Amino acid sequence: MEPDSGRADPRTIVIAGGGTAGWMTAAALGRFLGKAMRIRLVESDEIGTIGVGESTIPQIRVFNQALGIDEDSFVRATQATFKLAIEFVGWLRPGHRYMHAFGDIGRDSGLAPFHHSWLRGRREGVARDLACYSLNNMAALGERMQRGPARTAAMLPDMPYAFQFDAGLYAAFLRRFAEERGVVRTQGRIAQVERDAQSGDVSALILADGQSIRGDMFIDCTGFGGLLIARTLGSEFEDWSHWLPCDRAMAVPSGRTDAFTPYTRATAHGAGWQWRIPLQHRTGNGIVYASGHLSDDEAASRLLANLDSEPLGDPRPLRFTTGKRKEMWKANVIAVGLSAGFLEPLESTSIHLIQTAISRLLKLLPGDRPTQAQRDRFNRESDFEYARIRDFLILHYRANARNELFWQERRAATVPEALADRIALWEADGHIVREQDELFTEVAWLQVFAGQGLVPAGNHPLADVPSRAGLAEYLDLIEKLIAREVAQMPTHAGFIAAHCAARAAA
Repeated sequence: MEPDSGRADPRTIVIAGGGTAGWMTAAALGRFLGKAMRIRLVESDEIGTIGVGESTIPQIRVFNQALGIDEDSFVRATQATFKLAIEFVGWLRPGHRYMHAFGDIGRDSGLAPFHHSWLRGRREGVARDLACYSLNNMAALGERMQRGPARTAAMLPDMPYAFQFDAGLYAAFLRRFAEERGVVRTQGRIAQVERDAQSGDVSALILADGQSIRGDMFIDCTGFGGLLIARTLGSEFEDWSHWLPCDRAMAVPSGRTDAFTPYTRATAHGAGWQWRIPLQHRTGNGIVYASGHLSDDEAASRLLANLDSEPLGDPRPLRFTTGKRKEMWKANVIAVGLSAGFLEPLESTSIHLIQTAISRLLKLLPGDRPTQAQRDRFNRESDFEYARIRDFLILHYRANARNELFWQERRAATVPEALADRIALWEADGHIVREQDELFTEVAWLQVFAGQGLVPAGNHPLADVPSRAGLAEYLDLIEKLIAREVAQMPTHAGFIAAHCAARAAA
């Protein structure tokens, strides 16, 4: 059967822009649609990519596996390390630290989630820190790593993980993958966007050298400016900076260190936070800040003063406004990546939002012409996803006990109604409800609630049923099983050396 029996030629999808967003999109479309449609990508060597997103969440493994990518080959090619958690340093107060670790915490007992037993145990003095009941958290603290089922106890879960990698190398890796599957790359700067006079759809990209790249659908991966979705089609931007006022970042790589920590670190400072992402060949560093509270020069000095190895260049500045496009799919253009919106990379969601946009595109892929119903559905799902991630980020800022003016303002600021309701539900009796298929699970919210010092007044009544001694025995068993499992794991650096060391770093 022909791919499109009603047309002389297959339909063409044109991706405007490369980088992580463009090449993730090209790789996925080439893999799944390459025999049914033409996939073209246009990028200019004159235009640099942002490339600050080097830390991911476990869903990236689903994307790579769907493409059929060998994990160890990917790790070698991208100078990657493994990631079990994000460590938050100083977010509650200077010197305080906790982790948002992937995976389960404890073991549910009956109808009540585990954290209700932990809350009761904490009040009665028989519970340890929440970290002690998380396999990922304890492995991260011990700088340990393994793949697959637990070795020492069947009741322990698999240890989920993500990656920390060089985003530029990942884009190059996916470019090779995509081109092997028929994606055609054209190098050139887009000088003009041509639209159909009758429908208003984008019909072609006119390059500076006069080439015309025609298509049926266009994917906008042109970055913050949104050349197609915003400048051409006029999709408005929904500004969330009143909730998340950081509007600047600087990034700089530093030299390779032996501390291949299997976690990303986010360290709070007086006007924002600083990231540390260890790779095999270097460490990724950056500072996020509010320009109303910290100058660019002060930010650069603070960033460089807190590196754990020599910088490999000068800090690279980035300006942004937190928020999203009101319509990420408009006419025949879908925005993916920074052209769709921006949420600071506090919880490593930037690459994930690219991934879910691609998944949504494939799910709602139109026939001959997109319908408004398809656009509306795509935009509703995108809006929900962005808003729930936004609320999760706001929580980190809202619940703090720091003394700086920036943090005082964050503590006093109003929050979205959905987040206010969620905080109230937690503060009463420790209840956490996950809505629909939002990204962050109950366990994720639990770790940030607890880590940021929000203590509920009570717990679920079912957690009060066991005796105090029984509860203590139950908690102690979980802690000991996790400690035993972690003790037999190889070190993170040793695991990489044995399975997937990059040649240049070996």
